Amino acid sequence: MIAVVDYDTGNLRSVCNALGRIGAQYCVTSDIETIRAAERVLLPGVGEASSAMEKLRERGLCDVIKGLTQPVLGICIGMQLMCRSSEEGNAACLGIFDTAVRRFEPDRESGVKVPHMGWNSIGSLHSPLFEGIADGAFVYFVHSYAPDLCDECIAVSANGRTFAAALAKGNFYGTQFHPEKSGDIGEAILRNFLKL
Repeated sequence: MIAVVDYDTGNLRSVCNALGRIGAQYCVTSDIETIRAAERVLLPGVGEASSAMEKLRERGLCDVIKGLTQPVLGICIGMQLMCRSSEEGNAACLGIFDTAVRRFEPDRESGVKVPHMGWNSIGSLHSPLFEGIADGAFVYFVHSYAPDLCDECIAVSANGRTFAAALAKGNFYGTQFHPEKSGDIGEAILRNFLKL
């Protein structure tokens, strides 16, 4: 069973639809014991970092998430909250990944747009999360902030600057892109998460 953490962020339905399409059993919950007992935990999210962190704190979930030992996957804001800090709302985050989340700078001359929205390629893939996925595969992004490159980076992409498109440390994984909106590639990544 996958516990999909409910902390009032936006993309629960699309995540649950994607899990249903691949035949995964899941529940949407903010119950601490259910999350601790789950085989896997998914931390989704669409929203603003400082308010999302406040929602986690209100539910008493910060230390719970940091203490999990089963595979955990953060998506978009979910992954950003697992980083050290975010410029969005000047948020102190969970600190699982040792990197900061910074805003993109728009640039008309080079065509850099904020938010970074749409299909973009990912490269330098090296993780069981990307088993069977080729370098250069296209996935779907919607974000204005992204983690800096660091030792825990397992995929990169670029929007003006190169950023960490995915991170991993121990049992914790994160994707800046939305696998639930990334077609067959995204479903393959979610299936790989089920095998971890």
